[in-house]
Amino acid sequence: MTDAAPAESDFHIHALDRINKFMLVLGAAALITAFTMFGWRTAVGFAVGAAVAFLNFYWLKKVVAGVAAAAERTGPTVSSRRVVQRFLLRYFLMAVAAFVILTVSRDSLYGFFAGLFLPVAAMLCEAGYETYKVISGS
Repeated sequence: MTDAAPAESDFHIHALDRINKFMLVLGAAALITAFTMFGWRTAVGFAVGAAVAFLNFYWLKKVVAGVAAAAERTGPTVSSRRVVQRFLLRYFLMAVAAFVILTVSRDSLYGFFAGLFLPVAAMLCEAGYETYKVISGS
């Protein structure tokens, strides 16, 4: 086995940590931009959408870790009923938040939907970072 294998493995293990950091940085930058360019209603909607997206991403990581642990028969196992409950709770939470925001302000709803895409933007940043690391050879 070469010395590059552990470094490469370590690099990919920390991908979720980097995605979380990208979400925090992008979320803060987008929140400031939304507030200055579109007003406080859009910024509040974005903050709520980003919080729901972050929570959804966190729960999804836990479910995937639980399923992986069940497949390997190590660590705490997650029942299939609990997986389905969390899945439905995520979408129920998004629907309730969207309904409440829609009744308050349409601008807030636009911000909310933009906030829901925060994990996607963070994953794109991670893909760009990994591409850069491969191309630069570092």
